[in-house]
Amino acid sequence: MTKAPYQLTFRWLHLQYAENSQFVETYGFAGNQGNVNLEGILILPEGCPSDTLCVFMHPASTLQLLPVPRALVAQGMHVLCAASRYAKNDTALIMEKVLLDLGAYIRHAKEELGYRHVVLVGWSGGGSLTLMYQSQAQNPTITETPAGDPVDVKGAGLIPADALVFQAAHISRARLLRDNIDPSVLDEFDPDKRDPELDIYDPSNPNKAPYSADFIADYRRAQRRRIDKIRAQVMETLLDLKSRGTGELERPFLTHRTFADPRFVDPSLDPNDRRPNWSYIGDPETANSGPVALGRFSTLRSWLSQWSIEDSKADGVDNAAHITVPFLAIENSADDAVPTYHTPAIHAATASKDKTHHLIKGGTHYYAGQPDHLTEAVETQLGWLRERGLFQR
Repeated sequence: MTKAPYQLTFRWLHLQYAENSQFVETYGFAGNQGNVNLEGILILPEGCPSDTLCVFMHPASTLQLLPVPRALVAQGMHVLCAASRYAKNDTALIMEKVLLDLGAYIRHAKEELGYRHVVLVGWSGGGSLTLMYQSQAQNPTITETPAGDPVDVKGAGLIPADALVFQAAHISRARLLRDNIDPSVLDEFDPDKRDPELDIYDPSNPNKAPYSADFIADYRRAQRRRIDKIRAQVMETLLDLKSRGTGELERPFLTHRTFADPRFVDPSLDPNDRRPNWSYIGDPETANSGPVALGRFSTLRSWLSQWSIEDSKADGVDNAAHITVPFLAIENSADDAVPTYHTPAIHAATASKDKTHHLIKGGTHYYAGQPDHLTEAVETQLGWLRERGLFQR
């Protein structure tokens, strides 16, 4: 990458649109008073016009501090880092409602900001979101959430993006939880009651890495049993609350130990260049019981929408089958967040006739301390967009 020719300017963007919901699900002014309020950061290269906007959105994170969006702007690209109504708190997050939020940003970009082209860039958890959005924009079908609550995605008039970039992204949050949940937990209310032979962090466990194929098969079956057990409890509780006919409509709950994918401790499983015994949020054993691991806090409805492998409509492979716009997938060979099979699976499933898969050898999830890999990621994306008339610099 050449020396950054453009200074970055930052513009706060506020969007509001009407929505009537059964009850308030987010704290504060974000989703009450009959309106949804959204905040984004429009990052522009000073003195450099463009008719293309790259939109970065994650279901629950804000992305304006990431290196890739800023590096794109430094090279002349216009970027919007769009936050959903669930910014920095996915406890009550409903994926179907995030689609409506993303749709509001894209409509604003085209109709109010005047951009001719919008490119969706799905980084990490934003990858499955962008696939779900584009699938519903091209082939709208959703009229209710997995919990049966009405949500008119089908009638929302979502505007399709002109191209998609899938970058260091996973297939879905539900697949990640299925592959990461700790099957050693025997009691959902007491995380100290565990099966030591299924606890990959227990030094007394006779099963050691590299694991046998039989152990991994047993482990994966036990993970699915735990997911199914949680789902059954969620469904039973929802039905019970609905049957009461009272004002109690929702309930939060805690899921213990959700960061125990054996890939963390056994690099021979789906091998790539990742660092063993490490993850994108640090020591996996610590994260397994900590507050920031996958699906730790959730409401009943949110769990079905985000985390249920049986119910979530955000599966990237399923949604990729409806994607027909130009599609770029960027995989990092040392990614410490996304299993190595995810990006190739998405690339293979995508229906677009114009699709590209690029592997960045040695790249980690955040490119932390990797300026050369960051340069490769940005130049790959800009070159790909330039070839399709979506970047003029």
